[in-house]
Amino acid sequence: MNEKAIDYEAVFQGLPGMVALLTSELVYADANEDFQRLSGRTRAELVGRYIFDVFPDNPNDPAATGMRDVQASMLRVVATGERDTMALQRYDVEDPTRPGEWVERYWSPVNAPVFGPDGRVALIVHRVEEVTELIHLRGRQGGDSRARVLEAELYTRARELQELNERLRQAHAREREVALALQEAMLPAGRQVSNHRAAVRYRPAIGALNVCGDWYDVVDLVGGNRIGVSVGDVVGHGLAAAGVMGQLRSALSATSRVADGPAQALDVLGRYAHVVDGAESATAVTTFVDFDAHTVTYSSAGHPPPVLVHADGRVEFLDQATDPPLDARPDPVPRPQAVTSFTGGATLALYTDGLIERRREDIDAGLTRLADALVRHRTADPEPLADAVLLELLPPGGATDDAALIIVRL
Repeated sequence: MNEKAIDYEAVFQGLPGMVALLTSELVYADANEDFQRLSGRTRAELVGRYIFDVFPDNPNDPAATGMRDVQASMLRVVATGERDTMALQRYDVEDPTRPGEWVERYWSPVNAPVFGPDGRVALIVHRVEEVTELIHLRGRQGGDSRARVLEAELYTRARELQELNERLRQAHAREREVALALQEAMLPAGRQVSNHRAAVRYRPAIGALNVCGDWYDVVDLVGGNRIGVSVGDVVGHGLAAAGVMGQLRSALSATSRVADGPAQALDVLGRYAHVVDGAESATAVTTFVDFDAHTVTYSSAGHPPPVLVHADGRVEFLDQATDPPLDARPDPVPRPQAVTSFTGGATLALYTDGLIERRREDIDAGLTRLADALVRHRTADPEPLADAVLLELLPPGGATDDAALIIVRL
């Protein structure tokens, strides 16, 4: 069926079960027919209203926590961009036909994100299944006393599960704080190098901590009007990969300042990688840009090629000096390097594979997308150019691999 022929509004209204859409401010944007029917609220009574104005906690139950728990779940979805499956909730509902009369209800909620064009959470899909009758049915089996025991046991187990999930989230939040601090310490912020304009971007994989195995570096080189621009990729995610990333980035940054060229810098880095646990199959590419000679000298250790977009829009992939990853050879041999020239107004882009690779797609398709984006936006300054490239190349919900990008105006 042609996608344009699908009436998604009709699909949404016809979904089985109670499903509602809320904004990131927790205001109802829509509700399907089952939600309206089973909640006893019309669409007009829902849309545009804050969820907890429509469904507040039971004021007659001082121990009620349904509103707080559901709110916390939805805010986690907005903050993390991840689905949140909640434990069984007791959330009493006011009878719409009898104001002031509250009815005991049990629910099984799931909240999931819908991403906007900017990659942020724009809507929350709120699906709830009422399980009140199931609990009561199970309770009635075996008499009233057994009913209360089973109901209490089921509810207690659900609360324990939710408390355990909350402790895990808190532990993850502490680890993420460590990761953020590590990222700030290891990766240089975007800045001007000498008087040259450069922009850097870093995007972690979906579900990863905010620092992973990709890295970048931009440094002033000794002698002449020169800078070194590098990116690299360590296999894996999380703090372990970040630690390896920090060691390799620091080593290459120091080596580049004294090396004769990028090939020698990668030679030294490769020898160092052999003694760093976790550096297996790590890749890197480094370029030495000479603004006086108008040349870019480069060397790659198993990394995707930098892209040089000339002022007239011609695209040149710097792929004439590619060698295996850093630790590929037990006895390292001198790596190759190549040189190309440029004129003023050209743009140099280095990146990691998370920016261009997609599952079940040839890498050349990603390289073509990158080149096209760089050409179309080549007259923009590096900062907006970097934003445009990320917007066009990364999926709206984020990529499944880390992505780093450096853009330098030559």
